[in-house]
Amino acid sequence: MHTFLSIVLIIVSVLMIVLVLLQSSKSNGLGAISGGAEQLFGKQKARGFELVLQRITVVVAILFFILTIAVTYFKL
Repeated sequence: MHTFLSIVLIIVSVLMIVLVLLQSSKSNGLGAISGGAEQLFGKQKARGFELVLQRITVVVAILFFILTIAVTYFKL
């Protein structure tokens, strides 16, 4: 079980890296410091492919954390 979960974790990790690299940059320069709250609490401006990519990234990240905990649990 540990080996299977480890292999799935590696695949999910590579998938998460690819998904993050596919996303476009949200800010330029020092705008990241002041514009973070606006993006967090403001309306989402992502449309189409960017929105789908963002949602898939969130799902893969949650799956990554669950698999990490499961691998640690079954290793013991």
